[in-house]
Amino acid sequence: MFPRALEPTVDGLVALGGDYTPAAILEAYPKGIFPWTGEHPVPWFSPDPRMLLVPGDVRRSRSTRQAVRNKGFEVRYDTAFVPLILMCAVQPRPGQDGTWITPNVVETWAELNAMGHAHSVETWRDGELVGGLYGLSFGRAFFGESMVSLVADASKVALVTLCTRLERAGYHFIDCQQVTDHMLRMGGGPVDRPSFLTRLKAAVALPDGWQSDAG
Repeated sequence: MFPRALEPTVDGLVALGGDYTPAAILEAYPKGIFPWTGEHPVPWFSPDPRMLLVPGDVRRSRSTRQAVRNKGFEVRYDTAFVPLILMCAVQPRPGQDGTWITPNVVETWAELNAMGHAHSVETWRDGELVGGLYGLSFGRAFFGESMVSLVADASKVALVTLCTRLERAGYHFIDCQQVTDHMLRMGGGPVDRPSFLTRLKAAVALPDGWQSDAG
């Protein structure tokens, strides 16, 4: 479905159409391609530049370190995948009208989670889910999809905790897809598309590292 020779348009579009399914996701991501939405015709993107975060480079600000230690957060993995993705879907975001997380996106990613490819990093406090993030693990690359916070610092705690896990397991990077001020502040940086594809090829050639560390 996605030949490696595909060249993106100026806005990063490489293909339009096809089905939003686990098989399509598992083919696209190792080739540096991701869907912008689940609505048909499905747009598939591979932008230049690409935002990457090396796990060991994540910035743990003083306030984030204090939040990890003193704000009563507990980070869990894969215990509330669907509730977390639904929480991401309804989170208001500046400059966005509605959500790209359509029902078929939720269904597809729930299947990927059941297959052991997609994972949720959940922040809990006082027994309630208050934020986190979810994404896809493939080889030694983690592809971040969306983050959400119902209380201050919840998604940051999830991210820095995930980075500790990924660094221990030898992950090369977290693919953050788009360049954003938030991820720049967290330690990410833009990488040109050819360099990204080279690094991606090396990372996904390795066995999946998620189970190599219990978190």
